[in-house]
Amino acid sequence: MDFIGVFSIALIVSFGGGTLRDLLLDRHPIFWIGQMHYSVIIFVLAIVTSLIKKIPQRIERWLPVPDALGMAFYSILGTGFALEAGVPWFVAVLLGVVTGTFGGVIGDVVCNRIPSLFRPNSPLYASCSFFGSWVFVLLKNMTTVGDTVATWTGVSVVVLLRLLSLRLNWRLPSHG
Repeated sequence: MDFIGVFSIALIVSFGGGTLRDLLLDRHPIFWIGQMHYSVIIFVLAIVTSLIKKIPQRIERWLPVPDALGMAFYSILGTGFALEAGVPWFVAVLLGVVTGTFGGVIGDVVCNRIPSLFRPNSPLYASCSFFGSWVFVLLKNMTTVGDTVATWTGVSVVVLLRLLSLRLNWRLPSHG
């Protein structure tokens, strides 16, 4: 891809899930439109990555770590926004999963690939977001640990589960 392709996919993957969440919650302005610096950060990162011909293998093997961190932060942040909007806990968790995973789904569809979220026999992905978001909701609403501890615990659970699922090849049974 050229720079425009890299930037477009990066923008879609980074903001697709949160945009969908904001549309479903009728939040305006949509988060990345109201906070322009998010788009500028993606623009700069796209410039840097489009200049790299091939990612060295020693770096490529570490890419699941920032991917898991991004999914975790977006999942917990999305769950928190949904709770602030007053939706029930279950719906808030689902919107957290959408926030954390659907940017990748939209990006895969745009690139004409089967989204990894829907591939049979792939390591746990959305399940990690779902479980960590529940940990966040329960800690936030049923304990006195405070928002910061609930947030970091939820993020840690998502990251830990995702990295373990990749390392240990944890999968859910496929149907069909």
